[in-house]
Amino acid sequence: MKKIGILTDSHSSISPALAKELGVHVLPMPFMIDGTDYLEGVTLSREEFFAHQRAGAEISTSQPAPGDVLALWDELLTEYETLLYMPISSGLSGSCQTAAGLAEDEPYAGRVFVVDNGRIATPMHRSILDALELIDKGLTAAECKAALENARGELVIYIAVQTLEYLRKGGRISTATAAVGTLLNIKPILQLATGKLESYKKARGMVKAKEIMLESIRSDLAIRFADAQSRGDVHLLAAGSASPEETQKWIAQIEAAFPGMPVLYDDLSMGVSCHTGEGALGIGLSIRPRV
Repeated sequence: MKKIGILTDSHSSISPALAKELGVHVLPMPFMIDGTDYLEGVTLSREEFFAHQRAGAEISTSQPAPGDVLALWDELLTEYETLLYMPISSGLSGSCQTAAGLAEDEPYAGRVFVVDNGRIATPMHRSILDALELIDKGLTAAECKAALENARGELVIYIAVQTLEYLRKGGRISTATAAVGTLLNIKPILQLATGKLESYKKARGMVKAKEIMLESIRSDLAIRFADAQSRGDVHLLAAGSASPEETQKWIAQIEAAFPGMPVLYDDLSMGVSCHTGEGALGIGLSIRPRV
């Protein structure tokens, strides 16, 4: 039996193919479109999802059923002695807290360790890579959980969205604000820094929004994460729901702004894209956990 397994959910943007390559496991997250239930990447493709969204369908996300989570835990615990479960941040979904409660009871207590380190999308992907590194160093599952959660605040990500419509639908902005913002070509920039997505700045147009995000990352590297940068412990991240052409332009712009720093890019999951819509672009930093 293997010592430690890793399970995440599809909010990590890790595809089944990449999960197999990494030796980790992914729980597909459920969502609903016009009253019909789907599982991300299982019963609906990314292209079909955006087609529904463009058509104005009512789309919402939900937690996985506890029974489905436990069934997967049971399966994986026949293969691994212990399990690191790394779901979406508790600040964005109740599924993490639900899982933490389930892990307190037998037969999971002491075998399933639920990690709540405030991650989603590419930061969660990066955190899973960090966990693999910690396991390679010989840490136990409990020690990995502690190291990952101790690094909870060592993260920042900025996301600019093309449209205000989905923020309005999600109740983050009012209908009047959305109407005025659309008229003035306002592109809101969101920030994920404490496990929650919050408003950061506004820009007139996506070109300006990208400039603001790049400058914010420069500032974070120079001030907030200067020590980690000097140690070589900073990872540069990117994410988006834009077209392949716009995505490649954005990655190239990031690489030109920060030469020598590899960029880990992921498409935003369908669950995240419910709230950002198509055309979103993001950039961020994550710090390697210290042990």
